[in-house]
Amino acid sequence: MPEPIGYRDGYNLILRKSGGRKDRNGKAVSIQNGKVGGRERRMWKKKKVGINFLTKKGGETMMKRVSLLELAGVVILITTFVLFGGTEISWAQKSVRISIATGGTGGVWYPYGGAMANVISKYLSEVEATAEVTAASVDNARLLGAGKVDVAFIFGDVGYDAFLGKGVFKEKIPTMRCIASLYPSVTHIVTREGTGIEKVADLKGKRISTGAPGSATEVIANRILEAYGVDPDRDIKKDRLSVAESVGALKDRKVDAFFWTGGIPTSAIMDICATPGIKAKLLENAEALPKLISKFGPIYYKSICPKNTYPGIDYDVATVTAGNFLSCLEKVDEKLVYSIIKTLFDHRDELIKTHKVALQLKLEDAVEGSPYPYHPGAIKYYKEKGVWK
Repeated sequence: MPEPIGYRDGYNLILRKSGGRKDRNGKAVSIQNGKVGGRERRMWKKKKVGINFLTKKGGETMMKRVSLLELAGVVILITTFVLFGGTEISWAQKSVRISIATGGTGGVWYPYGGAMANVISKYLSEVEATAEVTAASVDNARLLGAGKVDVAFIFGDVGYDAFLGKGVFKEKIPTMRCIASLYPSVTHIVTREGTGIEKVADLKGKRISTGAPGSATEVIANRILEAYGVDPDRDIKKDRLSVAESVGALKDRKVDAFFWTGGIPTSAIMDICATPGIKAKLLENAEALPKLISKFGPIYYKSICPKNTYPGIDYDVATVTAGNFLSCLEKVDEKLVYSIIKTLFDHRDELIKTHKVALQLKLEDAVEGSPYPYHPGAIKYYKEKGVWK
């Protein structure tokens, strides 16, 4: 590139040396600091965005204009070259995108999964995570098996069936792997005063919402009804609604009761229990456990929904319970799974701010109860923490 001998900053002509410049009469002139022959000369022309460089080529002075945009590009390239050693140009981009299959907006999984996605995206610089609204567990297992999502919330009994190819799953998903056991899901059977329903057997002949199609709630609802001698296809008038839709239907007396399987407290259940003019009730259902375990295996257990968990429910409720598992496929990169579970535990406090169910995310519990194997990336993390045996 010819040696620059000066520049024009838009108004002023500033030269470093005369370069042999002559006036119109052929007389040599001294041009320094914007002055021609000792007299200041201003270029009163419309200022343009850019800088004019005077260059010397073959004894002739020439002017080359460089726009500010071009100049900025040069500066950026030089800066990048310096910062990254001059051999590679690296841009801070999200190179890995993952989708997390959760559940409906009125349940626990969607806000919990959204919090996880936020934490992962915030603290893993190369990863962008998104929480997806789904019909919940059965839907999630199918999406995971089809490779349409990367991580999924899956209820224990559904995961067990999907892994073995049982129940509603015609094909096995043998490469399903567990990342963490998250928390237990309690089976809620919710009704209201005035329906004549006091126990599960009283649901016969009533209009009941058994949960959204493809949800873990629908699976456990049908199983519990059968355990109590109620045929879910013949003995009830069945609606298949999400938890939010079920709450609305019970408020409007369009259903007499509904099932919901989820963490406690569930916001939609809180809503109906706190609604003025409605006295909500929860039905015990743990008596179904012996038949459930006999038929489906040791994936269910008894737990208590403590009194005052929900407004107006001033008594303990014994329920059928199963675990919730954060899951993926075996093919997911080991380093990625390791980074995900480490990040979730490192920033567990941020998850708790979104939903109290994250209080139950504990290292000693995360390695327990999965009906299918754990992912190697998760195992590596748990071994480092001394909880994997």
